[in-house]
Amino acid sequence: MDFSSLSPAAQRELASVFTDEFCYCGCPHTLGACLKMHPTCKHARRMATLAASDAGAGTPGVEIILNLSKYYLSFRDHRQSFKVDERMCLGKKDAKVTLVEFSDFECPHCAVARPMLEKFAEENASKVRLCFAPFPLPNHPNAMPAAQAALLARDRGKFWELHDLLFENQARLSPEVIRGLAAKLGLPAAEVSKAIESGKYADELSAWKDAGRAAGVDATPTLYVNGRKLNLALTSDVLRQTLEDEMEWVSNQNRWAAD
Repeated sequence: MDFSSLSPAAQRELASVFTDEFCYCGCPHTLGACLKMHPTCKHARRMATLAASDAGAGTPGVEIILNLSKYYLSFRDHRQSFKVDERMCLGKKDAKVTLVEFSDFECPHCAVARPMLEKFAEENASKVRLCFAPFPLPNHPNAMPAAQAALLARDRGKFWELHDLLFENQARLSPEVIRGLAAKLGLPAAEVSKAIESGKYADELSAWKDAGRAAGVDATPTLYVNGRKLNLALTSDVLRQTLEDEMEWVSNQNRWAAD
């Protein structure tokens, strides 16, 4: 595996992980030794990729090891069960892997994650279903009106269209802008205003937030993979690796396959 694109500092942190952490495949070797002695070990390669992603983001080696430990332990932890709304899901209902994303329309990190998650779901359409879970944060003044408008759009068969427009116009959101975006999709401004001002969807949004908090959501975006909280940085590499891990875990009745 080639990690030459990492900075010298990141390579040093990654090297410490290879020396101090053991491969989760179950062999008696450190990750670095497993990569050398068992070049066909798919577990070691996935683990190394995840570690490299963290190192590239500036994470210290000790913290990377802790993150990896939490990640692999999460497969055996209790899985959360969410009652998703199919109208807010992309992909097949019978997909082997369901991603539930708790998100806030005014959260800049959610805006960055949005195209990556949608592209990932599209590229893995035979395996993955992506479901949106609204989690408007109180410190974002337009998050609640946006979420209420999105639920109205859902009820009118326009959820994903307004979802995308809200994120594309995130920097200028206001009740007036939200009404204007909804109007582009044929939703009358008066109807949107009524939904927001009457609190029509307040109870539903409160229920989503309660479910999220009970599951451990403490920031947005937070992603659950078949009910397993993803505690690693949300990147394309992490999504690919965790999908492979999850598919293996599911296919082998909740255990790792032997190499």
